[in-house]
Amino acid sequence: MKKHHLPLMIVICLFACKSPGPRKSSEINFKNKDSANVQVSAKSDSPPNYKPYILEEPSIPPYGLDSVKALIRKITWEDDSSGDGGVEAIDVRVYKSLPIKLKFTYNMIHPESYSQMCDILPSREHEENRIYGELTDNFGEYDWSDRQIDFFKENRDSVENLMKETIEKDNIIGSNFKEAIVAINGKEMIPFLINFYNKEKKDHYILTMLMLLMKNNNYAEFMNSISYKKLYDGNEDSYSKYLIHNKANEELIIQRATNYYNGLQTK
Repeated sequence: MKKHHLPLMIVICLFACKSPGPRKSSEINFKNKDSANVQVSAKSDSPPNYKPYILEEPSIPPYGLDSVKALIRKITWEDDSSGDGGVEAIDVRVYKSLPIKLKFTYNMIHPESYSQMCDILPSREHEENRIYGELTDNFGEYDWSDRQIDFFKENRDSVENLMKETIEKDNIIGSNFKEAIVAINGKEMIPFLINFYNKEKKDHYILTMLMLLMKNNNYAEFMNSISYKKLYDGNEDSYSKYLIHNKANEELIIQRATNYYNGLQTK
C-alpha cells in the first residue's frame, strides 16, 4: 500500500504553545431498513492481532505537483494583527491564475492559515478497536483559509472527481481528503466511500466520515439513535468519544448511511 509524506508542511506539536516559523466503483447494494432504534454493540470482535489501516497522512494529488511545490517554496510568512496567527499564501493574482487541477493540489497540500493553539487535544489509543466520532486533527495549528474553503465548495463536483481519481490511484483516503469531504458536505460520495471501505474494512475513519455527514445534515434516523447520543450529545468534548469497532456497529453505520443516501435520491 502506497504511503505519502508531505515534506513541505510543518509538524505541529500539540503539546506546546509556540509561535510559528516559515514552513520548509462498483455499484453498492442498497437496502431500506429502519435502524434508528438498534442498539450499538459494546464489545469488539476484532481478532487480537488485528491492525487496521489508520491513515493520518495526507493524500498528495499528482496534478502539477512539482509546479505547486515550487510556488510554495517562494511563500513568505505574514503575521496577522493579533500576533497569534498569520498566513503563508501565494499572491492573489497567482492563485487566481492557477488552473483548477493545480489549485486543487495547492489547497490540498498547503493550508494557508495559522492560529496559535495552546489547548492539548486528547491522545487516541487502541484505534484498531474504536470508531471515533470525530476525525483526527489534520493540520494541527494550520487550517485552510477562507479562499481555500470557498474553492472546495464552489467547485465541489470537480473537487469530488479529482479526489476520487487520486483515491483510486493511490488506494488511500488521506486525512486532508477526509476533512475536505466533510467540509464540502460531500454526501454524494457516500456510495463511493462505502464501496472503498468494504474493500478492506480497515480505515475506520471512513465510518467516522459517514457519521459526520449524517450528523451535519440532521438525518433523523441517526440523530435519534443511541450512537448519536453516545458520540455527540451533551457538552463534553466529542473528540475523545468513540464506539467499539465490531461487525455490528460497522454494519449499523453503513446501513444508516445507505438509508440516508437512498432518501436523497427520492427527493
